[in-house]
Parts: sequence; C-alpha cells; structure tokens
Amino acid sequence: MKKILELINIVLENRDKVKLEEISESSDLRTDCGLDSLDLAELTVRIEAEYDIDIFEEGVITTIGEILNKLDLEKTDE
Repeated sequence: MKKILELINIVLENRDKVKLEEISESSDLRTDCGLDSLDLAELTVRIEAEYDIDIFEEGVITTIGEILNKLDLEKTDE
C-alpha cells in the first residue's frame, strides 16, 4: 500500500494539492484522497506503468482496497 500512497502523492503534488500522510483500504479516491477526474486519469497511467495493468479496465474503481484487490488478482495470474 506504501507504493500506492507514493503514486497518489505524486499525482497530488503535480496538481499543487496537499499530499496524504496515510491511506487505508477503505479510503475513497475522490472524497478521502481528493482526486478528481484528471487526477484519476494520471493515477491510472502511473499504476499501469508501475504494475503493467489498467486498474479501470473492467469498470470504475473507487477505493484503495479495490486497487489492491485488482493488483493482487493480476499478480496471481502471472
């Protein structure tokens, strides 16, 4: 989860938004993390570059837990 927090903070920093100290699996990407549509697009690109998967490929992802579940599913498929 530390790497996801790092990627979110890069996105926030690029948009002059306040970085997060911590996230949890229940953290909502929009309300808790403060990401808007452009931020989510950038986060998607960064996660895809880091993990080689498109987290939004099968639909909308709204929480950190959903990102982690998607990454775990992809890792077990390898």
